[in-house]
Amino acid sequence: QVQLVESGGGLVQAGGSLRLSCAASGRTFIPLAMGWFRQAPGKEREFVAAIWRTGPNTLYGDSVKGRFTISRDNAKNTVYLQMDSLKPEDTAVYYCAAASTMTSRRDLYTAWGQGTQVTVSE
Repeated sequence: QVQLVESGGGLVQAGGSLRLSCAASGRTFIPLAMGWFRQAPGKEREFVAAIWRTGPNTLYGDSVKGRFTISRDNAKNTVYLQMDSLKPEDTAVYYCAAASTMTSRRDLYTAWGQGTQVTVSE
């Protein structure tokens, strides 16, 4: 079982930046792929980005391409989401998730964090 804990959320003005972190722990499973999703009030949970355990392979949702960057530090079992040029529509609860394959499909992620709130003001 993998436990995921997000941090780094907060309030930022439009055009600003935030970096989210997700620390993974657990005795038996090292996630092969990690992803970020987000959910705004009244909306479906949306894919943001994913990264494979090794190599440079990454995947991004269309709404964040060119503005967000996902990275990981395997020595620390931590994945990061650098968010630049933030917009009010990026406001949401951001969730970290783990999967056995790098994918945008929410149903293939088997472990989830509790979420961290990101609020972007005008």
